[in-house]
Amino acid sequence: MDDKQGNGLVSTLSGFVRRVLSLGPVFICAVVVPTTCAVVYFGLIASDIYVSESRFVIRGPNKAPSTGLASLLKGTDFAGLSGGENFAVRDYVTSRDALRALNDKGQIAEIYSRPQIDPLNRLSSWHGALTNEEVFRYFSKKVSVEEESGSAITTLRVRAYTAKDVHWINERLLQLSESLVNRLNDRSRKDLVRYAERDVAEAKLRARDAALALSAYRNRERIIDPERQASVSLQMVSKLQDELIALRTQLIQFESFAPQNPQVPVLKKRIASLTHEIEQQVSGVAGGQGSLANSAVQYQRLSLENQFADRMLTGALASLELAQNDARRQQVYVERIVEPSQPDEAVEPKRLKGIFSTFILGLVAWGVLTMLLAALKEHQD
Repeated sequence: MDDKQGNGLVSTLSGFVRRVLSLGPVFICAVVVPTTCAVVYFGLIASDIYVSESRFVIRGPNKAPSTGLASLLKGTDFAGLSGGENFAVRDYVTSRDALRALNDKGQIAEIYSRPQIDPLNRLSSWHGALTNEEVFRYFSKKVSVEEESGSAITTLRVRAYTAKDVHWINERLLQLSESLVNRLNDRSRKDLVRYAERDVAEAKLRARDAALALSAYRNRERIIDPERQASVSLQMVSKLQDELIALRTQLIQFESFAPQNPQVPVLKKRIASLTHEIEQQVSGVAGGQGSLANSAVQYQRLSLENQFADRMLTGALASLELAQNDARRQQVYVERIVEPSQPDEAVEPKRLKGIFSTFILGLVAWGVLTMLLAALKEHQD
């Protein structure tokens, strides 16, 4: 019975082989050979690939955190992120700087160049020593970063050939991303305070120069405030004019009723003296080069500059205090949603899928080649 089954199996296989061979060399080259190679590679050679995945968001200072899974999926209310920091982290993870930090002791080159890895996937160089560019081109294909536009959640995926290695790389990349965001925070805080301090220093210098210019003008012109001094002078002129009017009235009375009164010359002399004094006081207020009105123009300009400088200094000090408060309060940081996973089994390569895809593509190629050969044969005939 066993011999009959064996003979039947052999005849079945031989019949299958004869039918395959009868399809011609094109079918063998386009379908049989590639499919056989795919079976050998995916079944015996291809190394298991482990995938580690982590998820995070870039949290900002302006939004209050939300709770619950629904809040996570709403996106911006939870993330409160700054697009600049988010893009910076995404670009950094796949950058040469991140690889340099990971491979500072040759860890990445050692992880991906182990002899257990199949030759098609192993990190190697045809000319001997690996270059940094070769390592970067290879490693950039093992790391992917994707952002969900609706929720602003970033997914980091890493592929390697052992579960321990892929977990270590993912965790290390997250740590480097956190360090990057912290450096951006520190620089932002320092820049914010430094610019505010620079504005305060400039405002102090301007306020000092304005105050010194006003003080020098007062000392040079011996004027404290032209407007106040003019007001005092005008009040004095008003009193002198009142006194002058009273004396003139008295003089008129004496000249009318007692022109020989000895007080008449005294009154005339006093009236002349008051008139001269009034003219001096009025010319001191307005009308001459050294008048208060002429001095008031320069004084007002210096006074306005001094007031403006003081206000600038007050505003700069308020801005500095606000910048210091913002520097203490504002912070952008990486918040992990899903920690880096340590897979317990390989998820790649998809062996059956790879073999089946090779077979389908071979059939397509065989069909195309068959039609081309038939067309060429008809054309020759």
